[in-house]
Parts: sequence; structure tokens; C-alpha cells
Amino acid sequence: MSLELLNSDTHATVRMHLGEAMADPLVRIVTSEIAAAAAACPLFFSKHAESGAFYVGALTGFRRGEPLIDSPDGRWAFRPSEIDRLGFFASGDSIALDPDHPRFAVGGSEALFYPDQTPTAALRAVQKAIGGLMASAAATEAFIAAMLAHRLIEPIDISLAFDDGETLRLDGLYTVSLDALSELPDAAVMGLFRAGHLQPAFALAGSLHHVALMARRRNARLTQIG
Repeated sequence: MSLELLNSDTHATVRMHLGEAMADPLVRIVTSEIAAAAAACPLFFSKHAESGAFYVGALTGFRRGEPLIDSPDGRWAFRPSEIDRLGFFASGDSIALDPDHPRFAVGGSEALFYPDQTPTAALRAVQKAIGGLMASAAATEAFIAAMLAHRLIEPIDISLAFDDGETLRLDGLYTVSLDALSELPDAAVMGLFRAGHLQPAFALAGSLHHVALMARRRNARLTQIG
């Protein structure tokens, strides 16, 4: 991957695709997003394919390009910052982009700069997303480390069957074990509370009911198509 520092001269004519079409169904989020995300979709821990390290992810659908968390007006009920960040990276105090990322393939609809070289609304969304992700990165790592230290992360098996006969198994997902949490000593639970880790832990565990809601939503769409 070869990154280029974002520049209003060099990238004056660059256009990008919307991030929704590029994102995997399980989108990385940070702790500052957990409360809003848990109100709209199921949240899980998963592992980075390269490093094996855990991250927190919001499941926006069961397939790429098939979001199941959209509101009646067509907008996503929760929009992860990672969606807007795709293809862009923090580089010190600057922002860099990967020109080979699919987001910058021919046919993109969103310009990065206006003719006067000021950032477009789309680019400002990128800047805001990167800022938010960086601001919560340390807190997110601390939350995951605390869950691991107390052995509260457990694998979860999810198998779904849809009305069109298709079956789907979601692998590589983990959640917070409420049983393990209930068995912790009071001092450990108080420590998690004071560190701000208890609320996101319960939010992750409580968000699992969205899986069934998303499955019903997909079945409803299959009925409409049929």
C-alpha cells in the first residue's frame, strides 16, 4: 500500500465512491460509538485477520452491499465512522489516502475539494471520522484489554435460516459473557465500572437481539422481491 498525503493540488480532481458500498458487513467501531451502535445493530468482538488482535465491530448486514440497519427514510440508523474513513489514513497531523483503494476507482461521485480548493462536505466527513476514531482509540484498546484480562470475551455461534431456503452461519464472532461477568468479585466489577468499561460491556451483550430483527427484515425484503 502506497499512501499519498492529501493535497488540494494533487487531488483536486480525485473523486471517491460512497463508503457504504466498500465496507464489510462487520464494521470496526470505537467505544464512543458503542451506545449509538447498540441501539441500531448487533455488536461483536472479532479478530483482525492479519494481527489476530480483537476489535469491536458493528454488524450492519449479512452481506456486503446489503445493509439491514437503514431507517424508513433510507438512511442508516447508525453510521460507523469507519465507513467515512475508508481509503484514508491518519499520517501524523495530516491525512493520507491510498490511491489504489477501490473507493477511488473510476466512477466515483464525491469530489474531495471544491474548485476554490476548500474541502467538500464529503471530505469534511472523512476528517471528522478520522478525528473521532483517533480520539477514542486508546479508550477502545483499554476496554478490550479489560475484557480479556477478566476473561469476559466468549465465542458465539450464530446460524440463520431464511424464507428462501438459504442458510447462513456467522463465524469468528465473540460477545461479552454475562455469566462470567456475574461471577467476578465485587471489587473487579467496581473497577470495571469506575474505568467506564461496564456500560459498553452490557451494551454489547444487550445488542444481540438485533440479529433476529435483521433476519426478519431480510425475510421481509425477500417477500417484497418475490
